[in-house]
Amino acid sequence: MFLQALRILSPLSVAYSVASIVERRFFMDRFQNSAGMTDHGPAPFCANILCASQSNPNYRTAFWTGTCLQMTLMAIPCHGDIGLEVHPDTDQLIRIEAGQAMVQMGCRRDQLDLQCSLGVDEAVFVPAGTWHNVINTGNCPLKLSTVYAPPHHPWGTIHRTKEDAAH
Repeated sequence: MFLQALRILSPLSVAYSVASIVERRFFMDRFQNSAGMTDHGPAPFCANILCASQSNPNYRTAFWTGTCLQMTLMAIPCHGDIGLEVHPDTDQLIRIEAGQAMVQMGCRRDQLDLQCSLGVDEAVFVPAGTWHNVINTGNCPLKLSTVYAPPHHPWGTIHRTKEDAAH
């Protein structure tokens, strides 16, 4: 009965097991006090990325940074975007953890030839040197996990807002 009620009440229509609820509470507690949030790399680390990303309130949080790759978690507000950008030397994997997105990519800033809609559990691969933008097309915050290879942001990066990231 509890899980059935949870399934009805969940905004993502996901029924969490008791263990998942405990994990989610752990990540929510960590992110509510994001000043205490730490980058877990480069040590070996296991995590529930879905719970961590859904609990992340920040525009960008470096979740794990190693020598050759990095994972960040992002929260994009309704109708917001990450902003058109290019990383000349960094490949990316961007995965949708919650919400809906439109992804635009191309070889030039003024030529974004590839557009695709993405939902939960879908991802886009962005090769180094590709201009790209991710736009929140849903009615709730867009939650993303992004893998950069090599790392793109300094260890421990936390940007509370898109404006913080620009400075």
